[in-house]
Amino acid sequence: MGDDELSELRQRRLAQMQQQQQAEQHEAQRQQQIDQQVQMVLMQVLEPEARERLNTIKLTKPDFARAVEQQLVMLAQQGRLSRTTKITDTQLKELLKQLVPQKKDFNIRRV
Repeated sequence: MGDDELSELRQRRLAQMQQQQQAEQHEAQRQQQIDQQVQMVLMQVLEPEARERLNTIKLTKPDFARAVEQQLVMLAQQGRLSRTTKITDTQLKELLKQLVPQKKDFNIRRV
């Protein structure tokens, strides 16, 4: 393998790495835009106390909070949420109770 071939391989690899880095940056920007849009919708449909509760949930259960956010955004996009009234903290609590999976209780009795 000559110096020319080695130099060409290095340049190809460098070009591949730059393309991959650009694709990752593009994906990160796209994800950031989506997150900003979700936050804007949540600001429009949730009262400050409800947003604070959702942010607290996000700290402890990020996947569950993301699911709740998606549900709220979907409801807002479908027009099922009123544009004039926002979701209160109490209403958010009720929604969370409905979305939390039911836990099974096991009772073991010894005879």
